[in-house]
Amino acid sequence: MNGTTKGGRGRRIVLWRHGQTAWNLERRFQGSTDIALTETGIGQAHRAARLLAALKPDAIVASDLQRAAATAAELAAVTGLPVEHDSALRETYAGAWQGLTHEEIVARYGEQYAAWKRGEPVRRGGGELETEVADRAAPVVLRHADKLPDGGTLVVVSHGGTIRTTIGRLLGLEAHHWEGLGGLTNCCWSVLGEGARGWRLLEHNAGTLPEPVLGDDD
Repeated sequence: MNGTTKGGRGRRIVLWRHGQTAWNLERRFQGSTDIALTETGIGQAHRAARLLAALKPDAIVASDLQRAAATAAELAAVTGLPVEHDSALRETYAGAWQGLTHEEIVARYGEQYAAWKRGEPVRRGGGELETEVADRAAPVVLRHADKLPDGGTLVVVSHGGTIRTTIGRLLGLEAHHWEGLGGLTNCCWSVLGEGARGWRLLEHNAGTLPEPVLGDDD
């Protein structure tokens, strides 16, 4: 499934959420709606790109929605790497929920929202199931990871929901456990590393460079 050999090839996948948008500030559900970064969001991406460049990534792949594409462009500018855009990395399509605030969703779709938070398979707003998001996004991430050299690093620029479902799928977690992975702050990232038994979550919702794990659990 994950293309590892015995002992792993030492590859890393950095899953980086886009910078701030106006709808983030308003707590509006964006989904697949194409919303631009705010000036703050551009600044977040610029700062984070300088940090992530220190990981010496080998490749960058991004959602084609402008908030992710603009975030990825900041890392491309620092590293000189091209960005490959893929619509399969877009955020979850959430139908009638898109454009609504958190409060509006809870008021109009309270039962649906509660079921989703319980980990039940829910088509929020008549949109995609989280497993369907993983079905489209995870193979793209794995395909690009398989192209990495041993010890190589892939940066995936995407969206909070898509990143969480992809992490869940790559870790082999059952879908009802995916909500156990907390959300990502704007322009923060999670890091998957390759070990003997497959992909491991090394960092989650990080805004600084990974540090070695020192101690009994390394």
